Amino acid sequence: MRITHWGLAIVVLVNAVFSEGGSVTHVWLGWIGMALLVLRLVWGVLGPKEARFSAFPPNPLRALAHLRSLVAGRVRHYPSHNPAGAVMAYALWAALIVVIGTGLLMTGGRTPMQVAREKAAVQAGDWSVLVTHTGPDADGAEASEKGGNGSTTKEVHGVAANLILVLAVLHVAGVAIESRAMRRNLVAPMVAGRRKRGRRA
Repeated sequence: MRITHWGLAIVVLVNAVFSEGGSVTHVWLGWIGMALLVLRLVWGVLGPKEARFSAFPPNPLRALAHLRSLVAGRVRHYPSHNPAGAVMAYALWAALIVVIGTGLLMTGGRTPMQVAREKAAVQAGDWSVLVTHTGPDADGAEASEKGGNGSTTKEVHGVAANLILVLAVLHVAGVAIESRAMRRNLVAPMVAGRRKRGRRA
C-alpha cells in the first residue's frame, strides 16, 4: 500500500508541475499511475484486513462526525483510515480514475512508445501517422480546436487533475492536524512501514 500511495503521489506531482501535457513523459507517468491505481484497487480486495475496502467504507456522515470530534479535542484511534480519511481516499481514487480514463481517451489508448514514435514522425515532417486517429493528435490539440468531444474530454481531464491537487492539499493538511491532535506522527508508518503505538508527549 505504501508503494502505491507514494508512487501515485509522485506521478500526480510530476505530471501536474513538471511534465508537459501530451508529452511522452506525461503519457508514461499516466500509464504508471494507472498500473499503481489498479494495484491498489486489487489490494483493497485481496490485501490485509486493514487495507481492504471493507475496513473503511466511505460514510460522509461519519466523516463529519469525526471532524467535529477532532475540533472538540476528542480523538479516536482507528486500525485503518478514520472516516474522514476514508472519504478522502475514495474521492482521490475516483478523481484518478477520471483523469486516467480521459487521458486514455485523449491519446486514443496509444502506448507511450507509440506516442513517442508518432511525435518523432511529426517532427520529421510525416503527418500521415495522425490520419487514422479519431481523438486528439500527438499534441492533444486537434479535437480541442474543432470543439468536438475531444475538447470536452480535455476539459474534464483538466478539472479532475486540478481537483486531485486540491484534495491532495486537504489530505496533507488533515494528516498534519490529526497528527498534532493524536500526538503521533501519522506519516512515519507510511514511510517506515510500521505503526507506532501509544502517544508521544
